[in-house]
Order: sequence, then C-alpha cells, then structure tokens
Amino acid sequence: MPTELARQHAATQRRANDSAQLVLRGIGLNTLLAVVKLAGGIFGHTYALIADAAESILDILSSALVWAGFRVAARPPDADHPYGHGKAEPLAGLSVAVFVFLMAGWLAVHAVREIMTPHQSPEWWTLVLLAAVIVVKVAFSRRMGRAGAEVGSTALNIEALHHWSDALTSGAAFVGISIALWGGPGWETADDWAALFACVIIAVNGFSMFRRAIGDVMDAAAPANFEHEVRILALAVPGVQALDKVRVRKSGLSYLVDIQVRVDGNLSVRAGHDIAHAVKDALLGSTVHAISDVTVHIEPMK
Repeated sequence: MPTELARQHAATQRRANDSAQLVLRGIGLNTLLAVVKLAGGIFGHTYALIADAAESILDILSSALVWAGFRVAARPPDADHPYGHGKAEPLAGLSVAVFVFLMAGWLAVHAVREIMTPHQSPEWWTLVLLAAVIVVKVAFSRRMGRAGAEVGSTALNIEALHHWSDALTSGAAFVGISIALWGGPGWETADDWAALFACVIIAVNGFSMFRRAIGDVMDAAAPANFEHEVRILALAVPGVQALDKVRVRKSGLSYLVDIQVRVDGNLSVRAGHDIAHAVKDALLGSTVHAISDVTVHIEPMK
C-alpha cells in the first residue's frame, strides 16, 4: 500500500478509536444518570423521571451499538473490504435511530397509562435533580457535537442529538413537575403529560437521526462545497487541463473520490499515468479533507 494511502487509513483508524472512547464516556454518564433518575422517580413519585431513567438505560444500549460500530470502522481494509469498514459507522447510527423510535413508542404507552392512573404529587426536590441532569446533558451534547463535526462522524452527530433529546425530555419533565407542584391537587398528572410531550420530541429527533444515517448508507453525494474544493486541488496539478465527473461519497469517517481528468491527448501512457498519480497524491495529501482513497480516470482532451 502506498505510503500516503497508508497514512490516510491510519488517520481514519485514529479518529474512529478516539470517537469510540468518547462514546464510552457517554455510556458511563448515562449509567450514572439512569441510577440517579430512577431513584429520584421512585422516591419523588414522578413517572416523568422514571421514564427519563428508562430512556437513559436505552441510551446505554444504543451507545454500545455506536461504540461497536466505531470499533469495526477502525479496522484497516482487507481482501473482503478493500475500501475499509467505514460503513459500520453510519449503520450503527441507523440502529440508534431505530432504537429512538421504539423508545418513543414505549414511553408514550406508559405515559398514557400513568395519566389514567391516580397517583400522588411529585416531590419538590426532583426539580433540583432534573436541573442538574439538564445542565450535564446539554454540556455533553455540545462536546460530542463538536467532536462529530471535527471528524465528520454521522454516528457521533447522532449521539449528540440523542443527548440533546435527553436534555429536552428532562426539560419537559421539569416543566410538568413544576406545574403539578404549583397547581396542587388535581394537577398530579401534569408530569405524565410532560413525559408524553417528550415522546413527540424524541420521535422528531429520531426521524432527523434516521435521515442523516440513511444518507451515508445510501452513498449520498458529499456537500457541493466539498466537491468544489476537490476540483480546485485536482486542477492545480500540472498537466491537468480540465475535469469531467467528480464523484465524492462518504464512507464512515472519510471520503472516497472518483474523478475524471482530461489531459493532452498526445501524451504517452506513462505521462498520463504520472499525472493520474499526481492528482491522487494531491487529494490524499490534503490536510483539510479526510480522503482515504481516490480513483483517477484519464481522458484525452477533445
């Protein structure tokens, strides 16, 4: 394997491993929060917190899928997967989106059951607990979102949305419990209605997650500005007179480029071959874009 190509695959592997470590920290956070919220819901007499705890438990399972996806994506190319294992990353994100839909439905059913079942008002201190949970979740969501943007990870961006969804769910529970406490007798189900409203938020976020992941799985085109920058790099190579098709697709944490380059038709095969290699090296050597492989097609100028 050429040195430049090996360097790109090593960089992709490093990004996948770093992302997996961040997901592991998220699993640890959700484990702690699940225990705290479950205890708060039971002793504080609020189903909204219990539902929030159930969501955190499901988050642990979905994050484990994302972690496994990154571990697979970090593997180098082999005979069966010559383009690497990058597709494992959006597939993991797709699995999380499905989990989110199932979770929204499960929580909605239980919220309706609680609305129809008389119960006592929640305790005031559950508001303090929820406020702390919201702050922690928002902070971790932003951190994960920045990491996802830096490495170009669909799965990390989905995880960031997932943590943001958790914060919104906790926020809805905070509002519901506040109304129940302020309203007094007859308003005990306000937190259950808040949990039901949170299910709608979860479902909407799940749809957004699904769209992102399915785009990568179906080889959606890279953003137009990315393709434009690839064209600029290729046209700067000596001997390149024009470009035809430039196709860029995302594969996990990196991109694959298929480009048609036009050169002087009177050049020898060897000269055309050298230009093709120069184009490939220029794209692989770009420090701005995580390009892991390039296929160059040489065409003569008409």
